[in-house]
Amino acid sequence: MPQVSSLDSLVIIGDVAAHLFRILFIVGLVWLARRVGRQVIPRALALGLRTPASSGNGVLSPEEQARRLETLESVLVRTAEIVAAIIGALMVLSDLNVPIAPVLAGAGVLGVALGFGAQSLVRDFMGGMLILLENQYGRGDVVQIAGVSGVVEEVNLRRTVVRDINGTVHSVPNGEVHVASNLTRGWARVNLNVGVSYDSDLDQVREVIDRVGRDLAADPQWAPLITDPPKVLRIDSFDDSSISFKILGTTKPTQQWAVTGELRLRLKKAFDAEGIEIPYPHRVVIQQPTPVVATDRQVARLANGEPTAQ
Repeated sequence: MPQVSSLDSLVIIGDVAAHLFRILFIVGLVWLARRVGRQVIPRALALGLRTPASSGNGVLSPEEQARRLETLESVLVRTAEIVAAIIGALMVLSDLNVPIAPVLAGAGVLGVALGFGAQSLVRDFMGGMLILLENQYGRGDVVQIAGVSGVVEEVNLRRTVVRDINGTVHSVPNGEVHVASNLTRGWARVNLNVGVSYDSDLDQVREVIDRVGRDLAADPQWAPLITDPPKVLRIDSFDDSSISFKILGTTKPTQQWAVTGELRLRLKKAFDAEGIEIPYPHRVVIQQPTPVVATDRQVARLANGEPTAQ
């Protein structure tokens, strides 16, 4: 058995130490690349998404721009971290004299196989790219997608996470999002129907509704949330027991539900003060007397003029 000299041992130790140093250096570069990416990507996105005043693209409000920036930032930062980790792993394998070409070829074959076997996953990633590029919705928006309604908590290339009003979290694959309804893009609308009795003075009702809408929009607490005061659009329908008024108004995104609730409260108080009735279904219960069944003996007594009670 050949003997290992001290010089050979030093060479082996030096070689191992050199490999270890290079691996640590690569790990440090990956860590540094992640830190730099987390700093550079948000700033680059902020500059790239800045809307020039002369471009005419004034659709998104500053709040929506911030939400879009946050959505893209989370996706791009995570993607950059994965890419940096893969490059670092390949560099470590190369330093350890592991052939990279067979690894890449095997990964390519595996990717093709997975592409045929996981077409739904590919569809999810393609759908995620379109959602992000077209800015269909972002984190913080209220949406209706794939039969689910709620607030978007996360968007990535594979799925969209939505929390509904009950607090339930839904994970929706992006490939299942065929129609995306964004309820909080640019502005939102108060859309309310209010019914009054047929005996009401319709001109008075219209004046009261419009006055309540103006007062609500002038309230310092609610004024920042309302861009167009709620007012009567038309008489919407003749119902069984009421005449329905259509009320429309415009609010800031995500504020339509709060404004609509406050409008209902103020309308009820105003109607009560003005003597305007909001009809509701009435039910009248008529109780019939219980029929009395006489026996043959009682019938005979009655015929003879005799009392029936014993």
